[in-house]
Amino acid sequence: MVIKKEGSLSPPTRNKIEWSRDDYIDEVSLDAEMRREFEVCHGCRRCFNLCDSFPTLFNLIDNSPNESVNDLKSKDFEDITEKCTLCDMCFMTKCPYVPPHEFNIDFPHLMLRYRTLQSKKGRLPKTPKYLAKIDQNAKLASIAPSIVNWGSDKKNKIARKPLEWFTGIDQGVELPKFEKKTFITQSQESKNKININAPAFGRKVAIYSTCYVNYNNSKVGNAAEKVLLHNGIEIKTTYPGCCGMPFFEQSQHDKVKKQSEIVSKELCELIDQGYDIVTLTASCGLMLKFEWPLINSENENIIKLSENTYDIDQYIVDISKKEGLVAGLKYIDGGVTVHNACHARAQNMGNKALEMLKNLPGTSIETVEKCAGHGGTFGVMKKTRKLAKKYGQITARQIKNKKTKYMVSDCPLACKHLNEFLNEDKKNKYVSLHPIEIFAKSYNLI
Repeated sequence: MVIKKEGSLSPPTRNKIEWSRDDYIDEVSLDAEMRREFEVCHGCRRCFNLCDSFPTLFNLIDNSPNESVNDLKSKDFEDITEKCTLCDMCFMTKCPYVPPHEFNIDFPHLMLRYRTLQSKKGRLPKTPKYLAKIDQNAKLASIAPSIVNWGSDKKNKIARKPLEWFTGIDQGVELPKFEKKTFITQSQESKNKININAPAFGRKVAIYSTCYVNYNNSKVGNAAEKVLLHNGIEIKTTYPGCCGMPFFEQSQHDKVKKQSEIVSKELCELIDQGYDIVTLTASCGLMLKFEWPLINSENENIIKLSENTYDIDQYIVDISKKEGLVAGLKYIDGGVTVHNACHARAQNMGNKALEMLKNLPGTSIETVEKCAGHGGTFGVMKKTRKLAKKYGQITARQIKNKKTKYMVSDCPLACKHLNEFLNEDKKNKYVSLHPIEIFAKSYNLI
């Protein structure tokens, strides 16, 4: 006899993403599955305030002739799916019916499946697919980063208006800037030395820089490098390629699989040499630890990597608990509010940024757990920009209410997005950083 367990009484588990199976994008079976899960969601409604996918779904059913999911037209599913940012918060924090519950609800991966069908039928916009080619685009930008940054500056109306018309990228969005030297190059040129007297001396870490830190914000990588070296950690910095999260958001599973194999091969060679793997961006940590094993579960490297990967905050907390941190952390004047990024929360490890920053003596540390609304290209494209701003403004308001000088987030796009709304009022200037930058600042390393 099979005993079924309530999902709310057992740890959530996630089914493998059967993206290569023939019926994964079979229209009949997918349509039936969407209606089945939508019926459960409509009867529950706990996710009504997470994103606009759920209010859209509930309104469609409520306003239908028989208030039934059976009244919905299949084309209505596109609007519901478009409003999902794959933040995973419904699965991780709200839904009582996730596996192992017999209802087997996984709304984000259902949206992912539907997007795969849309992609096959050519119904997804082209620009996000182009933007997903992170490494290719960065290599092109590296030829003349100053010109690229000038052209993409939102103050540059001459360039941004035509760009919006041609690509659909909202002209009011602040786009990431490309640096002249990548973080990996800067690290190779660095003369920072290891502190052999630190309690944790003997540990070895390979910093997987992630694409954003490598190409767009090397300050985060520099801060992480200095903090780890100061605490006696031998480091190597590496970047075999993008984790594939942008491809994942566009349901390009074959490309995610390819990236997972390229990146995991190099990182597992470092694991075999005794290195722990540390990521600097929450989304990348989520991919390496959780999403890759669901997409490419037969690959031994991916399983090994998932078991030996830490987010940078998580790793610093581990040092503090086991060997202890080097003394000398200083008070941060003005206090810090931690934005607990969705993809950090989805890793089910607790708020490690908050836990890490609690080591700062006498410093006021607040926290906000609310999606920033950026969601990859969701906050960039004109079609969805309005909703991204709506949720960003709500979260920024909560942060402002904490009345701290600093806001930190492990998601660089969330940080950039929230910074826009935090600094609308020129009187109160917020400083938006990665948590490891604040930690380095407390050590007076930056």
